[in-house]
Amino acid sequence: MKKSILFLLIILIFITGCGTSNTGELTGVSGRKKFFEPEPMEMAFIPAGSFTMGPSDQDALFAQNSLSRTVTVDAFWMDQTEITNNKYRQFVYWIRDSILRTNLGNAGVEGREYFITDDDGNVVEPNRLNWDEKIDPEEEVTQSVIEEMYYPPEERFNGRKQYDVRKYNYSYYWVDYQSAAKSRYVYDYENNTGRYEGQVTNLDGTRTDVKDRSSFIKHIVINIYPDTLCWIRDFTYSFNDPQADLYFWHPSFDDYPVVGVSWHQANAFSHWRTDFMNSYLRASGVVDVMAYRLPLETEWEYAARGGLDLSMYPWGGPYTRNYEGCFLANFKPLRGNYIDDGNVYAGKVGSYEPNEYGLYDMSGNVAEWTRCAYHPSAYIFQHDLQPNYEYNATPQDPPVLKRKVIRGGSWKDVAYFLQTSTRDYEYQDSTKPYIGFRNVRSYIGAEL
Repeated sequence: MKKSILFLLIILIFITGCGTSNTGELTGVSGRKKFFEPEPMEMAFIPAGSFTMGPSDQDALFAQNSLSRTVTVDAFWMDQTEITNNKYRQFVYWIRDSILRTNLGNAGVEGREYFITDDDGNVVEPNRLNWDEKIDPEEEVTQSVIEEMYYPPEERFNGRKQYDVRKYNYSYYWVDYQSAAKSRYVYDYENNTGRYEGQVTNLDGTRTDVKDRSSFIKHIVINIYPDTLCWIRDFTYSFNDPQADLYFWHPSFDDYPVVGVSWHQANAFSHWRTDFMNSYLRASGVVDVMAYRLPLETEWEYAARGGLDLSMYPWGGPYTRNYEGCFLANFKPLRGNYIDDGNVYAGKVGSYEPNEYGLYDMSGNVAEWTRCAYHPSAYIFQHDLQPNYEYNATPQDPPVLKRKVIRGGSWKDVAYFLQTSTRDYEYQDSTKPYIGFRNVRSYIGAEL
């Protein structure tokens, strides 16, 4: 009897010791892991700070259509270089492989689980790909599925089997926080229920009443293969066939900035990159990081200046040559003399010296997409904390509302467009051989 009492007493002490002690004081939720943000590969840390946004030189021609003002930017990570052909190709190949696995999963290959299944062996809905399942290219079903991914016989050149890139579509969802913030959730005390008030604009331009949280979830399908023919389309009476044929796929251009991608395609890449990273972190037991995205116009200018406020160029001085007479960026330095800076077209990323933040090619090489919509007077009405102006244009909107800000100038531009404060725009669905992009990721926690 005494032994039983002693045993129960020990169990009680053990349970009490393992439980959360209640002292009446706030101690927070126990058991939560400390988060240490993993440093992203080949990204530079941009510390929080304030700077003078806008023209850094006398604007005698009033060409920059913006006023100088002091704004504050929070800390973030930024790609040291523009996204290269090879990095974007990883995205393209992932889409290709996911299409293959999806088609094999739909074919129902015996003994193969290309979709994630539950403990009972049932396919989880909605379907999620099982990347651990190996693909046997010798299987008859696999060969048949791969054959369907090629161009049809009548479209093949010299009979070569090539993947039909028109099928390389990326489907993704996101939450439209802007629309959610404009709607109200009202509680009806009489009926003891709640309802939403407001409307949401769908991607096709239609407006519907907000019914619940699902109204703010957007879905889009984007073909993600670069437009290689933009090299020819944008330069009439210019021989650019080699670039159209080789620039994206040939290994010699792996470290060159990807071009021919629209604003929508750049956003799709950013979403995929986020999911690609967070899927790995979750499998490793690590909490998600902030999303990769296109930089705000303000973030781009702040980072380009490299901590040198009021500087005309990322390197700080007002000149485009160094003391040795060499050009400091890839642009069009003289009339028709593209080669004088060392490149005829876009060059390898990181070929010129970085700015004080360790960022390469913030001026020249290729211009870069930003997240922001273009408005000539945006600087006037934007907030002075994390300034931002966005507009999700619909197909019915006029072209003027489909303009997105591009920054940095390119290999075909004169020095004016290389200035850190120069703003320009391009239409969101357009593809150009002189526009690429790089990603940023908001920093979690205090400044380093």
